[in-house]
Amino acid sequence: MKALESLSEGATDMAPAARRPLTQHLTLFVMLALGGWVAPVAAQKPTYPASKIQAVTDSYPNGAIVVDPYRWLEDQEAPDTRAWIEAQNTFREDLMAGLGGGDGIAERLASLMMVDAQGTPVVRGNRYFFSKRRADEDLFVIYMREGPDGGDVTLIDPHVLATEVPLSVSLMAVSKDGRYLAYGIRRGGQDEVTIRFFDVEARRVVGEPLARARYFGVAFTPDGESLYYTRYTDEGARIYFRDLQGHTDESPVFGEGLPPEKLAFAQLADDGRWLLIHVMEGTSGGNDVYLRRLDDAATGETVTMVAGTGQNYQATFAGDRIVIQTDWDAPNRRIMITTPDRPTPEQWREIVGEQDHVIRGASLAGGYIWINYLENVVGVLRGYDLDGSHIRDIELPALGTISGVAGEFDRDEAFFSFTSFHIPSTTYRYSVSRDTRSVWARQDVDFDSDAYAVKQVWYTSNDGTRVPMFIAHRSDIVQDGTNPTYLTAYGGFNISRTPGFSAMYAVWMEQGGVLAIPNLRGGGEFGEAWHKAGMFENKQNVFDDFIAAAEYLIAEGYTRPEHLAIAGGSNGGLLVGAAITQRPDLYGVVVCGVPLLDMLRFDQFLVGRYWVSEYGTAKNPEQFDYLKAYSPYHNVEEGRAYPAILFETGDGDTRVAPLHARKMTALMQAATSSDRPILLRYDTEAGHSGGLPIRKTIEDLTTRLTFVMWQLGMLERAVF
Repeated sequence: MKALESLSEGATDMAPAARRPLTQHLTLFVMLALGGWVAPVAAQKPTYPASKIQAVTDSYPNGAIVVDPYRWLEDQEAPDTRAWIEAQNTFREDLMAGLGGGDGIAERLASLMMVDAQGTPVVRGNRYFFSKRRADEDLFVIYMREGPDGGDVTLIDPHVLATEVPLSVSLMAVSKDGRYLAYGIRRGGQDEVTIRFFDVEARRVVGEPLARARYFGVAFTPDGESLYYTRYTDEGARIYFRDLQGHTDESPVFGEGLPPEKLAFAQLADDGRWLLIHVMEGTSGGNDVYLRRLDDAATGETVTMVAGTGQNYQATFAGDRIVIQTDWDAPNRRIMITTPDRPTPEQWREIVGEQDHVIRGASLAGGYIWINYLENVVGVLRGYDLDGSHIRDIELPALGTISGVAGEFDRDEAFFSFTSFHIPSTTYRYSVSRDTRSVWARQDVDFDSDAYAVKQVWYTSNDGTRVPMFIAHRSDIVQDGTNPTYLTAYGGFNISRTPGFSAMYAVWMEQGGVLAIPNLRGGGEFGEAWHKAGMFENKQNVFDDFIAAAEYLIAEGYTRPEHLAIAGGSNGGLLVGAAITQRPDLYGVVVCGVPLLDMLRFDQFLVGRYWVSEYGTAKNPEQFDYLKAYSPYHNVEEGRAYPAILFETGDGDTRVAPLHARKMTALMQAATSSDRPILLRYDTEAGHSGGLPIRKTIEDLTTRLTFVMWQLGMLERAVF
């Protein structure tokens, strides 16, 4: 019986965990009667904090009736919810208090993470603007150099902005002459920012800030005195124009009438005469492209380049031309070119055709197009001229991930980064004309890369589809089924999972763990066809691919279920949520971070409406059926033995509503028959991703690793 159906029968405020099964009472009676002379009984299910049941019934368009016993936990600020959160945090902290190894994990994470870290620069003239966090600092600071080898000049330091909740800063735009910059101030991990403006010459904040909201596509006009930007509101995305100095009046440029589920952003031509506008149908429904002439900034003509095709187009300026990356008639993508006076598709010219391997991204620098291909999920960087002639490939040091070239089309200098599971990130400064590179920034991490192996394997999913997977571990492991293994994936939104260094992964592998990352359908590793194979009614393919990855690791002797941990966040949290409810027998421990779990109501909260183009909506009768069939919250079974689970979320997540993790925690604690703990780590500061001080990130990762290693029996033999 589904847990929701059972809990709705005779709904009561009594905590389910407080009702001890009759068999436990009988066992206790027998032990007392026999003076304790019995064999030890199995460990009992923990007595979880009280989670009252207040059933709410929903009716759907196809006549289906669904009962939700924990709807009250959706109200984040209600006193009952806040008390429940506090009780859950206290329960977890008390249960995990005193576990050995936590201090060692934290110290090792700190040694790997508290090193100098530096971002790719934005170059304007002879000025280099970038974010950097020094080894002894908590947050990234915005710096400037006069010349590539000049000294670091501090511009914006968030450490001096003392508040109860940490504030982080991000570089959003720099004027063409390098005089002004726009930077975002982010509170905790929330997605919303306040945008301020800084005069580099005067070393002071100028103008009026842009109020706290979601922004995208901030761009200064060529003279630096005005700017364009996109702000997202409940009414929808709107593009505005505004003077920089001291004025709060803003002129609407584009977006009037766009519905809330559509996204928009704009790119300004270097000469300030044209504005490219992309309008997206959610995150996965294709996009339209418009071109606006800016002879008169607020009233220029807007021309439709392409609209209503359901395909994806990413257009950008290359001098007086427009380069378009698209999957139009090319699921692996191709590159087209045109000019502003020839804006429509029949006037475009193909310069780089579709190939066997997918284009992950295309950048413009040094007069060339630099295309980042994924060849069987391994990065390859190739350069082409604007006629489509191949110029050269840039060699990579190992199997890993390259971040596309960042630079200016009319500037010889460019930057790119490389990383792998066992190789920390290095950013290179590259001369396009001389084909030479030097290190711009390298993470000096104390990690013996030579002691680890990374390989790619292929396995067969449920329907016969071949799926690749990266496996990384110490070179000396033996495939005898005893290796603790950490399986993590994403599988959605056309996002590709490629090799990258992580301090948490490094600690895991140092302790003898195997790391496994499969490239599931729904991602972008093999183009739009691979993505669509994991969307809408095909979403079950993603879960099947993940389950098949676990079965492969077991069959090949890497591990066994009792040694296997699975983890995922956001859409990956949905992934492991489905894996828990469909095959709980395959895993020993689960980490489910900032997850989507109630798939019948996800689009009613925060920015969930943008994801209808990926998942569908329960408001549609046909889509309701498949959503309910896999929705983790609606497929928990009463009395089933679930693995140990750590749910992770927090108040600062303004992207995926924390209510998913709250409701699922309460439901699974009530439903499971296992003695394995089901816990919630609920952080009142944490957001969906990033924005937190490095020490806070270390604390969070320590809790996660401690939980996983505890449940897999690794803590007692850990060596730090």
